[in-house]
Amino acid sequence: MIIYIDGEFLEEKDAKISVLDHGYLYGDGVFEGIRTYDNRVFKLDEHLHRLYDSAKAILLQVPLSFDELKKATVETCRRNACANGYIRLVVSRGAGSLGLGPDRCPKASVVIIAANIELYPEKYYREGLKVITGGTRRLSWNAFSPTVKSLNYLNNIMAKVEGMRAGAQETLMLNEQGLVAECSGDNIFAIKKNKITTPPIWAGALAGITRDVVMKLSAEMGLPVEETNMTRYDLYVADEIFLTGTGAEVVPVVDLDSRVIGDGKPGPITRKITERYHAITRSEGTPIG
Repeated sequence: MIIYIDGEFLEEKDAKISVLDHGYLYGDGVFEGIRTYDNRVFKLDEHLHRLYDSAKAILLQVPLSFDELKKATVETCRRNACANGYIRLVVSRGAGSLGLGPDRCPKASVVIIAANIELYPEKYYREGLKVITGGTRRLSWNAFSPTVKSLNYLNNIMAKVEGMRAGAQETLMLNEQGLVAECSGDNIFAIKKNKITTPPIWAGALAGITRDVVMKLSAEMGLPVEETNMTRYDLYVADEIFLTGTGAEVVPVVDLDSRVIGDGKPGPITRKITERYHAITRSEGTPIG
């Protein structure tokens, strides 16, 4: 595997960062997860724009221009023959001295990894996921904006651990008001009587790239998505539930807190959205070459 680090393309064994990098020491940095399909990078510009927005929000100066970072991302994919895979793009505060102050780090660091990913085995796309509600609440807007994809993912990780210990594949996270926010790694959608709903960003949901694509595809199908505050009851009585994310794509949920969703099988609308999503990912994107 060839990894990009600060202008160099290095073999995995030679790819190293400083132990004094504040991304490692304090989780001070931002990242994006991006997919490639059929030798194209899907929604690359959108992911990069979100990365720069996240960086700006935490006063982090990305050391590359938009075009330079785009070129480096595509080149990393090309060197790894990553025709169908996953990109992890990280911008950390960089190496500095001990202490929280970002002024201790003279320059941010950029790492790009292009490899493979499988968040869920294929059977869960056919049969659906089991999800539980976790006790770990989504970080409040008053604490830190959940729209920033920061390197500090402990909030999500601890929710994920709850699900794993309960034998579930994902964990539903509520916000401090007890309203549905999102899952530990995915956005969530519910379908009831052909009406699709999803929690709004201000409820604690990430402004997901896949979320946005699915909302547009649903509208094209004559099923516009309503962003509205949701409770667990709204999910329990849904006809269908599905999750979206760059890594997960579109994956159905058939069990939430031991409540069978619909007839316990992936629903017809979820299947249609999945088919359309797969079609668009295989036909659009930035060529890798």
